[in-house]
Amino acid sequence: MIVVKTTTDLHSPIYQDALAIRQTVFVQEQHVPVDLEVDDNEAKTIYFVAYIDGQPAGCARLLPQSDQDFNLIQRVAVLKAFRKHHVGATIIQAVISYHQAHYPKVHLQLGAQTQAVGFYESLGFAVIPTDPPYLDAGIVHREMRYNQ
Repeated sequence: MIVVKTTTDLHSPIYQDALAIRQTVFVQEQHVPVDLEVDDNEAKTIYFVAYIDGQPAGCARLLPQSDQDFNLIQRVAVLKAFRKHHVGATIIQAVISYHQAHYPKVHLQLGAQTQAVGFYESLGFAVIPTDPPYLDAGIVHREMRYNQ
């Protein structure tokens, strides 16, 4: 069973688990520089970490934006050993539920790596056709918005 826990506390074990997952997936596997991975938004976001049998398996974060009509899902990552176990979908569904409960009038958006566009489409997101592909940390992304 997958259990998703949340925190906004940068000193909590949940946040530390999220950082460890991001380090493994983004920095080690995808070669994203550490200074790009850990950013100025760390203290402004809500962290979601999925656990399987008590082991951290994947993470995401939700960045509320008071100056926009949308909030952002960021840093979605699943450890290799837990891929193909619906961890990513479970985390995104948890973020969507949280967002709908706390920000019902605000859109939900994310920047998807191009190879993950189909995954996000299966969860109700659509590519924003007016936004061109862009590079983030040297990886091509597409902006997507949740169809509420």
